[in-house]
Order: sequence, then C-alpha cells, then structure tokens
Amino acid sequence: MADTQGTNTPNNITQFTPEQRLAYLITECISNKQVWILTDQDGCVMLNTEDEDCAPVWPSERFAQAWATGDWSGCVAKAIDLKTWHSRWTQGLEYDDVAIAVFPSENEEGLVISAQEFDFELKAKA
Repeated sequence: MADTQGTNTPNNITQFTPEQRLAYLITECISNKQVWILTDQDGCVMLNTEDEDCAPVWPSERFAQAWATGDWSGCVAKAIDLKTWHSRWTQGLEYDDVAIAVFPSENEEGLVISAQEFDFELKAKA
C-alpha cells in the first residue's frame, strides 16, 4: 500500500518494534527530505512521558494525521523540511529540553530519543 508521499509502506508496520520504527522513520524522512509533526493553534503538539516532554514525529502525512483524533482532532499534519529541521528545530528542542517521540504507534508506544540523537541519525544515514 502506498502512502500520501508515494513511497511504499510495509503492510506489517503495526508489528514493527520501536527500533524498526526508528529505522523506517529515518529512511523515509531522508528519502522525502522532511519530518512530519502535528500542529494546533499553539504550535507543535507534545506528548508527556513520566520523565520528559516529547515532540512526536512521523515519516509521512498519513501517519501524522492518523493521530489527529480525540483531544487532537483539530490538529493538522505539517511537514518540516530537513534543512529547517537541522538548522532550527534540533537546537530549539534541545534548548527547551524536549525529546523526540519516534514515530509513536497508535497505542502511544515508541522510542524517546534526544533531538541531538535524532539529528545525528538523520545526518548519518543521509
């Protein structure tokens, strides 16, 4: 099945481990040259773990928009091009002590990594 970006999405992506979701996210973000977030009237939506605030990121509009339900039903998926991500977002998230929630699954499970680590993965695999 193809997503809105025209790339092929594995049929079993819901069965991916958090590490596989990270690898898929990095590959798709590099391929499409963008990271997807959800926004509301206040900006990027956030998730909270027991320990930290997180900015969830997705590999495509389709996955991001799938989270726009319930409390987030008014949210809109937004693409951030990688140049802008590297130049503004990584530093801003680090400054605000906000981590990255890596392509969270529909039951809110996933890896949480630092913005610097996410930036490193994007640059290392490019």
